[in-house]
Parts: sequence; C-alpha cells; structure tokens
Amino acid sequence: MKIPESPKLNLNELRITKRQGINVSPAELIKAVPLVAGNSLPLLIQPTVDAVNLVAWAVSNRELITNHLFKHGGILFRNFQVKNYLEFEQFIKSVTGELLEYRDRSSPRSPIQGNIYTSTDYPANSSIFLHSELSYAKTWPLKIFFFCIQPAQQGGETPIADTRKLLQRIDGKICDRFSQKGVMYVRNFGDGFGLPWQTVFQTTNPSEVEAFCRSNGIEFEWKEGNRLRTRQVRQAVATHPHTNELVWFNHAAFFHISTLEPSIREPLLAEFPESDLPHNTYYGDGSAIEPAVLDEIRSAYQQEMVIFPWQAGDILMLDNMLTAHGRMPFVGARKIAVGMAEQYSN
Repeated sequence: MKIPESPKLNLNELRITKRQGINVSPAELIKAVPLVAGNSLPLLIQPTVDAVNLVAWAVSNRELITNHLFKHGGILFRNFQVKNYLEFEQFIKSVTGELLEYRDRSSPRSPIQGNIYTSTDYPANSSIFLHSELSYAKTWPLKIFFFCIQPAQQGGETPIADTRKLLQRIDGKICDRFSQKGVMYVRNFGDGFGLPWQTVFQTTNPSEVEAFCRSNGIEFEWKEGNRLRTRQVRQAVATHPHTNELVWFNHAAFFHISTLEPSIREPLLAEFPESDLPHNTYYGDGSAIEPAVLDEIRSAYQQEMVIFPWQAGDILMLDNMLTAHGRMPFVGARKIAVGMAEQYSN
C-alpha cells in the first residue's frame, strides 16, 4: 500500500526536550498494545521513558503509525504530555499533512484556531450516534483526530466502532440492498431547526451554494423565505482506497428521523411534514428504509461500540473510513478539539 510522502516540518518549532543519560532506540521509546483486552480497537501507544516529544517521534515514525492505523482503525496516543492546540496541530501535520476546512457541515462546531474546531457543540445531556465524518458527502477526510484538553467530570466518552466489523455484523441481504441502491439524504435548511445553509456551505451567496451543489452531485431546491432543500445519493458500502477493504460507510441511520432521541424527534414530527424535516434518509431510489432494517443497523453499532474514558492530553487518531465515532452524554466542563486531514473523493 502506498504511504503519502511525509510533509516538511521545521523541527526547531517542535521544542524537543532532551535529557542526558537516555540512550534507547526509537522502537524502545514507545509501547504499543490494545487498549481493551480482546479488541484491537483502539491501539494504545505510550512512551516508555520521560520526555518523548510526540511530534518529533511521529516525524520519524510516520510509516509505522500509518501501518498501525490501517490495521487497527484507530490509535490512542496517551501520556505524551501534549498540552495545547499548537502541539495537536503540529502532530496532525507530522503524520498526514495540512488540515482540512470543515465544509458541507452537518454538526455545529466552533473554530478554535486555523482548521482546529471544537467537537460537536451539542447539549451535554444528549448522545451523538456513531458515524463516519462526512460519509454523506462526495468528499470526506480519510483521517480525523480528537484531542482531550479537559475530560468531563462524568461521561463524555467518544465511542468508536470498526466499520469492517459493522459490515460483517449487519445482515448480508441488507448490505446487498444498500450496496445496490445507495442512500439518499434529504436535508432542509432555514426552517428554524438544524444548521442554516449559510453555516453548512460557509457562504451567504446562493450562487456559490448552487455551484457547490452542482459540482458535488447535490440536487437543490430553493423554497420560500430563502430556505433550501437538498437531495444527494451516496454509497452505503465503500472500498478503502489504501487497504481495499469493504466498509460500512454512510449516514443512513445517523440522519434518519427515527434515530433521534424522542425529546427531539417528537417535536420535529409534530412541527414538520416528512419532506421538510431537517434531515432524513431513504434508499437511493427514494423508497423508505424499513424500521426493522434501521433497528438492525443501530444494533450493530451498539454491539461493536468500544468506550473508554478520556484523559487530559489524549490524542485519538482515527481512520475515518475504518472507524466510526460518536459521543456519550456528560456532566461538567468538557473540552475536546477536532482536526481533519487527507481529503478523498469517491
């Protein structure tokens, strides 16, 4: 498999700490073991000695990191004493290149610096169903990174699930049906719920929205009052561009109205006809996805879900096509930053 060329970094910016008396090989600087016994996801990488600078180590071990990521789907870097967003940004650049802007949005996020964002700005008492970032779009990041500045007092974990195992767990007939038909995503903007189209497309110019939709295979319809409806048909099962593995890669369950918590779903159904819901999903031919099928998909995510508590300084690196992620409800302040990289188009 082809490993992208390593980006150039100015090592003078890395503030590498050196201590006398340490003389070990690069392989001995870290220990790599599964975080959860009996589950390869995520792989836990920790330093074995003090003063290992994660960014500097990553620059020299990029191929090792990439190979681990392809095998496990996710890597948790812990106890490297990463303390700020700049180091987080440097780490992303050291392993995969420049960060991506968050466009064609579905989740509310606030910029922190550059293309580092807050994790989803969603009520703390609600969960976020597992999904692969931007799997509803024509273009998506192959890698997504999470950085824990402050773990929640209680809860707030980022559950993850192997999309290869999801595909194997979901009934084969269901997977075949989705493979043949794809998934249709219908979204409505400007009705008072969800993100406005100006935020989703990062522009206030309708002509720019239309140009983006045309270039990305999105049907669009302007409604009264500067409101917008879009439709797009995407894959449900995809092939990873580097490992050639088949993966369950879509927002079919995530965007379906039945997946929303009752406290959100019921007011929406009372307020809007189905065609005007903020988002909903169908088979690619526009036919309804059966409730039993959605139940099985959601059950597969639940059964494959891996949950672990955050620690301050943790960095979770995920292959976005091999691993889905979500968020558990939490109590207390929680600060998790997100960065995405390595753009890919189907």
